[in-house]
Amino acid sequence: MTLRDDAKRVRENAYAPYSNFKVGAALETPSGTVFVGVNVENVAYPEGTCAEAGAIAAMIAAGETKFSKAYVIADAPSPVPPCGGCRQKLAEFAAEGATVTMATLEGTEKTVTIPELLPGAFDQGHMDRT
Repeated sequence: MTLRDDAKRVRENAYAPYSNFKVGAALETPSGTVFVGVNVENVAYPEGTCAEAGAIAAMIAAGETKFSKAYVIADAPSPVPPCGGCRQKLAEFAAEGATVTMATLEGTEKTVTIPELLPGAFDQGHMDRT
């Protein structure tokens, strides 16, 4: 099974009653473990939480802290990029050289590196005053 397969499969479980815009994500860690996530909407927060954040939370809950590949898929006319908050989360938990592939159900894909996804990402170095 590929990351695309995992993300596409889990996408069907997204809870999107307000937007009906389902997103699935799959992260692969350097150890080869795969974690998945979906977007989840609710009445108080109809824009919901993002699929990437869900996959990262599952990864952290399992005791891993880095991913090497991410795959995000949605039913859209072109590959949908992660929101700003998820870009920061992806940057924070990415292993060196990690990539993010954004895809449509029809098969269009765009793969980028973390610096391409979030140039100038905020990191620990911004807080060091030594």
